[in-house]
Amino acid sequence: MSETILELKDVAVFQKESLVLNNISLDIKKGEFVYLIGKTGSGKSSFMKTLYGDLPLRKGTGHIVDFDLTELKEKDIPFLRRKLGIVFQDFKLLPDRNIYNNLLFVLKATGWKDQDLIDKKIKEVLEKVGMKTKGFKFPHQVSGGEQQRIAIGRALLNDPELILADEPTGNLDPQTSVEVMKVLQDINKAGRTILMATHDYALILKFPSKTLKLDGNRVFEVIQRAG
Repeated sequence: MSETILELKDVAVFQKESLVLNNISLDIKKGEFVYLIGKTGSGKSSFMKTLYGDLPLRKGTGHIVDFDLTELKEKDIPFLRRKLGIVFQDFKLLPDRNIYNNLLFVLKATGWKDQDLIDKKIKEVLEKVGMKTKGFKFPHQVSGGEQQRIAIGRALLNDPELILADEPTGNLDPQTSVEVMKVLQDINKAGRTILMATHDYALILKFPSKTLKLDGNRVFEVIQRAG
């Protein structure tokens, strides 16, 4: 049996006081690539925020990478996030420093001290996302697709057990989206578990995988036929 990385039972997701999603039960196993699809406004981002501790889990039970979301305290959130790699639609790179220093900032913030290990790690993740020669550039000097590759590299820095990608291709043109998807696919093939929220159906057709659909406050698994 594969190990379960994420398990939710009868979960409700709230944004402030309003109920966004209800009765969600799902489990994601180690090594899976899972899409979360739904129209804009269907609650994908609120769902993701609940998983990384931005919104509290107030109803139901949830376990993610050995953390109990129901019991999650403010002080646990940084530790939870170290075990998750989070990729956002708008990259969230720091504009005032180059790519190397963007990655350095994350490692320093998560307690890395040894400069040799830091250099090695940054080199390794930039290579994985095909950006190894771009470390000296600033975010505004590279394309949107390259910025997203760097953001994926940043998400890999602490060897996460699960990557949460929230509309990672949302700001990219179709060609660049495919390139970014290939990077995510390679990372998944290397054994990482990925949950990706998207409304880009073309990508799902091109790279079919297990798909969960948000619709009318609920989550359904969509059965996809290969072929």
